[in-house]
Amino acid sequence: MTALTLPARAQRVRGVVRRDFAALRRSPIRMFEIVFWPTVELVLWGFVTLFLQSQQVPFVVGFLLGAVLLWQVLQKASNEISIAFLEDIWSRNLLNVQVSPLSSGEYLLGLMLFALGKVVVAVALMAVLSMLLYGFGITAVGAGLVPFMALLLVMGWSLGLVGIAAVLRFGENAQVIAWSLVFVAQPLTGIFYPVSVLPEPLQAVAHAIPGTYVFEGMRTVLSGGAVPWADLAVAAVLDVVYLAAALGVFAWALRYARAHGKLSRFGD
Repeated sequence: MTALTLPARAQRVRGVVRRDFAALRRSPIRMFEIVFWPTVELVLWGFVTLFLQSQQVPFVVGFLLGAVLLWQVLQKASNEISIAFLEDIWSRNLLNVQVSPLSSGEYLLGLMLFALGKVVVAVALMAVLSMLLYGFGITAVGAGLVPFMALLLVMGWSLGLVGIAAVLRFGENAQVIAWSLVFVAQPLTGIFYPVSVLPEPLQAVAHAIPGTYVFEGMRTVLSGGAVPWADLAVAAVLDVVYLAAALGVFAWALRYARAHGKLSRFGD
């Protein structure tokens, strides 16, 4: 069998992205959801910052608003890839995808790129609203903005893949894992507060999570410090390890689902 060329594989990946975009475009409710939740979260935390300002609480407003913006990158990267996969289950299309010439790698890459597009739209919207409503520009994060977002994106993909693997292994009842796994990491990554406030055992766990270094680094930069590139390098290494492990778990779960005939039963 002749190996596919890189352009041919890229065409298949684009096909997955176009398919999901076409489904999104035909669903006003799903398009509304992309805008609604990020806006609600930004407005909510924006009002919190205004209240704390009025009480003369000594903190930088950017800490919370910057955390909200970066949190959306992590949350949406995880949830959107999971949702894209679950929609194939809900529409009873997963078996069709698996028996098509599309490889698992091409399928996952297409889901990741589609999730990336939704992340970009949501964060761009929040950035505009943050500037208009509260005068906070995301560019205040400075040179660390791109690596911060990239590291959170990869971490989110890893969590999303683990959620997908759980559904493949344990069935549709496990889809709650796909929805909520990212929220398990939320209190440990120091999104809205320094990791130092956690109990010491949890601090050790927190420093094994890539996102911890991103949010700590964000606060360092907004406090006037330099981008902690050494810490970001640690986060990058952890991201690579976690992504490789997540892909391994996904591959194992997919083999299990195929061997036990689970793919044909999804959506019944």
